[in-house]
Formats: sequence, structure tokens, C-alpha cells
Amino acid sequence: ASQPVKKPVAQGESTVHKIRITLTSTNPQNLEKVCRDLIKGAKDQKLKVKGPVRIPTKILRITTRKSPCGEGTNTWDRYEMRVHKRLIDLHSPSEIVKQITSINIEPGVEVEV
Repeated sequence: ASQPVKKPVAQGESTVHKIRITLTSTNPQNLEKVCRDLIKGAKDQKLKVKGPVRIPTKILRITTRKSPCGEGTNTWDRYEMRVHKRLIDLHSPSEIVKQITSINIEPGVEVEV
């Protein structure tokens, strides 16, 4: 059986990686703004972009009694926090991704590469 021939990578050329960027936030407006900026930066570099893929919103709920001592009428407080998530897939060299992700990121938005 013949062995596959590995072609050497040229000096100016770097390997293209599939990179998945996960953006998480409780504020959907800030999240969408960061998504727009990332995709705009990637398209300016002429990269293949897939996304933003909207992941279902996680709703964290806490129900608690208003009364501190347990006496009185049963009144309840209901609190919730919504966590929004977006996925962006890029096909690019890792150096270019560092340039793209160096944009100013809104407060409250977590970026995971």
C-alpha cells in the first residue's frame, strides 16, 4: 500500500483552523452588537463565517418568600435571569482571529474562543 504524500506548508501560508466563538450575555442588545462587530471584521478580512447561531435562552428562576420570619400572608417574590448565547464559526488562521477578537467588547458579554 502506498503512503499519502504530505505537502510541506509554505512560509507565507499558515494552516486554516475551524474556530468556534461562543458569546454569552444577559443583555441581548450588547450581545447582538458584539456579534455584528465580529462578523463585520471577519468579512472585511474575507473569511468564511457561519452564524450567529442563536442558542435557546436559559432562564434561571428563583422564587422566594417576601416575609423574613415566615409569619403573615404567603407572598412570594419571583426573580429570573435570562442568559443569551450565540455561536459564530470562522475558517481562518489563528493570527487573524486575534486581530478580529481584539475589538472592544461591550460590558457583560463573555467571549470564549
